[in-house]
Order: sequence, then C-alpha cells, then structure tokens
Amino acid sequence: SQVVIAMNVVPVYLTDSTVKSVLEDLPNDPKVGQMTKKELRDTVFKRLNISSVYSVTPSHIKVTKGRNVNIVTVEYEPRGTLIGNLEYIVHFKHEVKITTR
Repeated sequence: SQVVIAMNVVPVYLTDSTVKSVLEDLPNDPKVGQMTKKELRDTVFKRLNISSVYSVTPSHIKVTKGRNVNIVTVEYEPRGTLIGNLEYIVHFKHEVKITTR
C-alpha cells in the first residue's frame, strides 16, 4: 500500500538531500580550488561516506575542467523494490562549480 511505498522511496530522497548539501558546501572549502580532478572526486566521495551515503560510488562523480573552474557532477540512479515485483528507479543529477586558482 501507500505506506509501504513511502517507506521504500522516502529514504532515497533523504539520501539525495544529503548528496545535494555535500555538493553545495564544497565551494565553501578554500582548499578545493587547488585540488586536482582526482583529489576533488576523492574528497566528494569521502564526504558522502562520512554522511552515510553509500549509494553513490566514485563512478557516479565526474569532474570536468573549464577555464578557471572545475565542474563537479554527481549523477546516479537508486533502484529498489516497492511491493512484490514492482520496482522503482529514480534519476538524480547535481552539479556545482568550483573556482580554481
């Protein structure tokens, strides 16, 4: 019923809210502007793990270099069972721009 569906889907959105806030906090860290693409990806992954987000893997985190900017994108699709053989797939994509020095 609706309660079972909500119990399965609401945690996915709560987790995504954490992913979004981890990304939004990134530009506030003065060190990230000097990081390499790999260091930036590793930092995002570690911060997600510290926040108990395990559905995002390093392959979901992309860093694109631009002129004086690094663009960090987290794109992932959590999946799960609703009821019986009924499943859900939710697509999330978040992006943040980091000014580089």
